[in-house]
Amino acid sequence: MYLCTLFTDKRLNMVKVKVINRGHQPLPQYATPQSAGMDLHANLSEPIVLKPLQRCLVPTGLYISLPEGFEAQVRPRSGLALKKGITVLNAPGTIDADYRGEVGVILCNLSNEEFIVNDGERIAQMVIARHETADFIEVEELDETERGAGGYGHTGVK
Repeated sequence: MYLCTLFTDKRLNMVKVKVINRGHQPLPQYATPQSAGMDLHANLSEPIVLKPLQRCLVPTGLYISLPEGFEAQVRPRSGLALKKGITVLNAPGTIDADYRGEVGVILCNLSNEEFIVNDGERIAQMVIARHETADFIEVEELDETERGAGGYGHTGVK
């Protein structure tokens, strides 16, 4: 029996993203070679106190230019979500290829305790993803499927 392993050069799949860093934090980077997301850091002149159920826009100091056909998705960090109840409110937040403003992260505190966002804190992760655009075609009826209009919970609980 032969064992065949497929090796790929990750650089072949690398998307070039132009970035201006007007902050004092490092550029986003992957923590491990197979990470999908890059950590985003808070770029603050003073800490932000996030009270229970409060939300705020946290600046990163980053401005990006994505290639057409790509988006940046801003997602919660799993450790902050599990340990502190901190999430990205509009997860995943979408940064479109034509947006040129500062990348901000809408954090929300779902815990019962105050959370302090400090300068340099890793607050979210950003995933660069290819997307399709749609051309909606109005029709009178849709094709039939086994599922049909079965929606939320239609397959039961077990």
